[in-house]
Amino acid sequence: MKRTTLSLFAGAAALAAVTGFAAVSAPGDTGAETAEPAARLPVERTSLLCPAPSASDLAETTYTSFTPVTEGAEKKGTATLTAAADGAGAEAGKGGEDAESGKDGEDAKDGNDGKDGKPVLRPGAPGTPVTGTASGADAPALTGTAEGSHAPGWTVQQTTEVAAGTGRGLLGLNCTAPDTEFWFPGASTASGRTDYVHLTNPDDSAAVVDIELYGKDGVLKSTVGEGVTVPPGGGESLLLSTLTDVEQTDVTVHVNVRSGRLGAAVQALDDKTGGDWLTAAADPAGELVVPGIPADATAVRLMLFTPGGSDADLKVRLASPSGAITPAGHETVHVKAGMTTGVDLGEVTRGEAGSLVLTPTSGSVPVVAAVRVVRGKGGEQESAFIPASDPVGARATAAENRAKGTTLSVTAPDRTAKVEVTASAGTEGGTTATKTFTIEGGTTQNVEVPVPAGLKGTYALTVETVSGGPVYAARTLTGEDEDVASFTVQPLPDDRGTVSVPKAEQNLSVLQQPPA
Repeated sequence: MKRTTLSLFAGAAALAAVTGFAAVSAPGDTGAETAEPAARLPVERTSLLCPAPSASDLAETTYTSFTPVTEGAEKKGTATLTAAADGAGAEAGKGGEDAESGKDGEDAKDGNDGKDGKPVLRPGAPGTPVTGTASGADAPALTGTAEGSHAPGWTVQQTTEVAAGTGRGLLGLNCTAPDTEFWFPGASTASGRTDYVHLTNPDDSAAVVDIELYGKDGVLKSTVGEGVTVPPGGGESLLLSTLTDVEQTDVTVHVNVRSGRLGAAVQALDDKTGGDWLTAAADPAGELVVPGIPADATAVRLMLFTPGGSDADLKVRLASPSGAITPAGHETVHVKAGMTTGVDLGEVTRGEAGSLVLTPTSGSVPVVAAVRVVRGKGGEQESAFIPASDPVGARATAAENRAKGTTLSVTAPDRTAKVEVTASAGTEGGTTATKTFTIEGGTTQNVEVPVPAGLKGTYALTVETVSGGPVYAARTLTGEDEDVASFTVQPLPDDRGTVSVPKAEQNLSVLQQPPA
């Protein structure tokens, strides 16, 4: 569990200690009343961080911002994205337009890249996506804050197209919330790979971070990654091969923040198979799901790491449209403690939708995992990364989708579940559309994505769990050139639009108790 989550629990506990208790006893009661369940309320503030998109002069980047309509949210709000280099991170929520003024999004498509300190886009009212663009190699990292009506579930997709060179193809990620610890299985320091870890600091004080690398034989010794300082409101990128002189095909990167908080992502670029962003894997757990492996994947490589002191033995299953399948020759995988393990699964999906489900064979040992997926043949191969993901939960959001080239994959690893998928209005026109799907337990389905009627531009998707067991989802976006295999995959965990708030009643008598 990440420290931000622990802080939330600690804050709720402190609130209960001062104002009362969720379960209270009235005078004369012989026992406490049953505690009412915690309410889920819309969040009031959300921060997001986007790394610098590319070092290529040929890079063309699109940012798409979207906030789903959330019941109970405030009626007014603000949101904006600003270049991290100008130190605007702590003030990024100021200067956005009133959501009801009708002025949001006026500058969204003016091509402003954020380098002059102006917002790269101004998000529109909830329910309508807005886009902004940047070009070239010097587009900066971005920091953003949404408040009030713009905050619940605010999602920003950063998609970059690079026409040629190392890391060519489609690179995409959902901009991330700041945190204090990140795991990236799937990085590499091998010849032919150029991997950078990007760090973005949203706050007005410096952050200090340690970067640890783990290969097939354990930790890769380096003092360069210790005590890295990221300036206030700034961004840093570090080439992994400068942190160690050891070449390793599979490397797990651990980003541990000593002070402050950061956004972190790894940009993995390959000389032959293009590149993409490797986003942080779900927290170490005994059971993991890697959702949304494309049906036409020509090569799939699974990377795993266990941070504890015990080895892990995992059962490997592929949740396919017809049920769970055990990949031939890879029924189980053994992961040595503190060492990165890589397994080639080949064309494991064999033309069908699929997600990997990893479960312990005996005792549960926390593990992190990701897969590297290759599509295409010969000189037109492209690669992307899919980390193990948290479930959709109440709702997940994908901000940028196109009339063609969007695939939504939904997995119910255990029990049958029902999900509702909603397509928003388009950035330039269109009306919302909704479909409901039932996903049988143990299967993965590429569902028929609803498309807004009269769509102009791009649109957003939300996936909501209606009933049944937990579901996992991923969205694949392919390039507009059908002759090239460029693509990117984003897992869709809960969009953090609501937070659980315990019911408390005022009881100031707890502050007036005489000393014992």
